[in-house]
Amino acid sequence: MAKRRWATATVAGAAAIAGTLMATPHAQAAPRNLKLVATKQSLLAKHYWYKQTYQGHPVLGGFYATHVDRRTGKTTVTDGRVKVSGLAHSNAAVGADRARSLAAARSHGRKNLRATLSVVPGSPARLAWEVLDDTGHGSVRTVVDADSGKVLSSKSMVKEIDGTGKVFSPNAVVTLQNESLTDNNNADSAVFGPAYKTVTLKNLDGTGYLRGPSAYNVSRKQVSSSSNSFLYNRSQDGFEQTMAYHAITSTQEYIQSLGFSDVNNEPQDYRTTGLTADNSNYDGPTDKITFGTGGVDDAEDAEVIWHEYGHAIQDAQVPGYGTTKESSAIGEGFGDYWAYTNSKPVSQDTATTPLACIGDWDATSYTSTTPHCLRRVDGTKHYPQDMAGEVHADGEIWSRALYDIHAALGRTESDTLILESQFSYAPNTTFAAAAQATVNAANSLYGAAAADSVRTAFVNRGIL
Repeated sequence: MAKRRWATATVAGAAAIAGTLMATPHAQAAPRNLKLVATKQSLLAKHYWYKQTYQGHPVLGGFYATHVDRRTGKTTVTDGRVKVSGLAHSNAAVGADRARSLAAARSHGRKNLRATLSVVPGSPARLAWEVLDDTGHGSVRTVVDADSGKVLSSKSMVKEIDGTGKVFSPNAVVTLQNESLTDNNNADSAVFGPAYKTVTLKNLDGTGYLRGPSAYNVSRKQVSSSSNSFLYNRSQDGFEQTMAYHAITSTQEYIQSLGFSDVNNEPQDYRTTGLTADNSNYDGPTDKITFGTGGVDDAEDAEVIWHEYGHAIQDAQVPGYGTTKESSAIGEGFGDYWAYTNSKPVSQDTATTPLACIGDWDATSYTSTTPHCLRRVDGTKHYPQDMAGEVHADGEIWSRALYDIHAALGRTESDTLILESQFSYAPNTTFAAAAQATVNAANSLYGAAAADSVRTAFVNRGIL
């Protein structure tokens, strides 16, 4: 989406900003392609607010206002119009009823308030349905592409607030440097005390539940707080629900800090109840992450949360991603890498808990040697000799290549180019094709030297 152009000027300079002028009901000059939506009276001025339009449709985010001083008659302009060009047509292939259904599935809407055919600004611009739903806990605005039916964004319209939560960061084993910890049937004890960290839970929707623009708790027996304070210990169900909200929200915040606005930028459904196995999963058709409660509850380990979120990332970037064993192995390898790179800012890289060891706390329930690891991202496997036909095992080849890219280029550049490259993957991509897409992204973003480092990482794994 194009950035807004903010400008304030006197009416004498408005033509230079606005282009061709036309008369409006209040006789103040304003550009074409505007619709008057509100007139407000303050102590000092009268204010006329307009919605930007394009080919008769409202433009998302575009506005314009004139402010007429009551004493002097002087008019100032606030110009918030956005760039729009290249809209191919003004008719929707996806009907309003279909858009409402798609939006309700994403927003958990109970009642549709309205659906408006609108323009998503840019060059080229896109036609989309802006759907507003009432969820019973506040309204949600969902934007649905009018050609493909793809949900472009979904955002709570309730004013977001911050709350407080207690979490492990990333997990108890790493924080305490203690590989002897056990789940002990989910019991809390004094030994865990120093591992708890009080954090800010960002962008809660104000309903009292763990719901926001990046994470949406759908667990059974959801915890709630009128004060938005979620301070539980590990023996309580609310602890895992809080852990997942914080870990998902923080990783989406990191993605956006890299410049991406459309990498799973939506309220990600998650639940921390209902699966008693010592396993977790991401279900693409329902777009939901479920964390198991067998052994150590999986949502007590942020590295497991980030791994599963990695699957949601790829599915959001490439609809239906992971239709073959190689593409699925890439998915598992990326999930492990995503856990590694998100854990890096909050973890100690020591002989006791090497950073390359993923899921240190979760793995205490099913491994006997130390360090306890679900998997590692610094293995020595080589393609194709070490391909076993099991996606988690084969994913270690891919994660090692990404680990080497990270070592060569640093966290910010490596994560940026890896995410960028995944937009070019096919649902059934191969190791070689995905590796070449990653090299290409490195070259486009950072130049030949970076591309050479990326290529070397894949060559060393036998992929290129």
